[in-house]
Amino acid sequence: MSELTVSTPSSMLLANADMQDHLMVACNDLERLQRLLTGACDTLLTCFDNANAALARVPAQQAHSELAEAIAQHLQQAVTALQFQDMSSQLVAHTMQRLRNCADRLAADAWGNDDEDGMAIVETPPLRPNPVTQDEMDAGSIELF
Repeated sequence: MSELTVSTPSSMLLANADMQDHLMVACNDLERLQRLLTGACDTLLTCFDNANAALARVPAQQAHSELAEAIAQHLQQAVTALQFQDMSSQLVAHTMQRLRNCADRLAADAWGNDDEDGMAIVETPPLRPNPVTQDEMDAGSIELF
C-alpha cells in the first residue's frame, strides 16, 4: 500500500521557501563566477597591453620575424578569450535573471494570487531566448565585435 502525502499550506510554504533558498544560492554562485570572469578579463587586458607594448618595441627589421608573428598570434588568442568572456558574462547575467524570476514567482505563489497580506503580485517579464549560442572557445567560430 502506498502512502498518500497530503500537502498543507504550511508544507507548500516551506517547500517554496526551500526552493527560493536554492535559487538564491545559485544566483550567488553565478555572481561569484561573474566576478571571477571579470578578474580573468582584467588579467587578459593587462597581458594584451603588455604584449602590444612589447611588439611596438620590436625594431622594424625584425617586425616580420617568427617572434613578432608568435606575439601577434598570442594577441589574437587574447582577443578570442576576451570575446568568450563577454559571451560568458551575458550568459551568467541571463541565467541569474531567470533564477530571480523563478524565486519571485515562488514567492508570489506562496502568498497566493490575491493581495490580502499586502504582498503585491510579482510580475515576471517575458522570458527571452538565451542571448548566447556559442558553446566553445574556437577562434574560427567567434564573430568580432
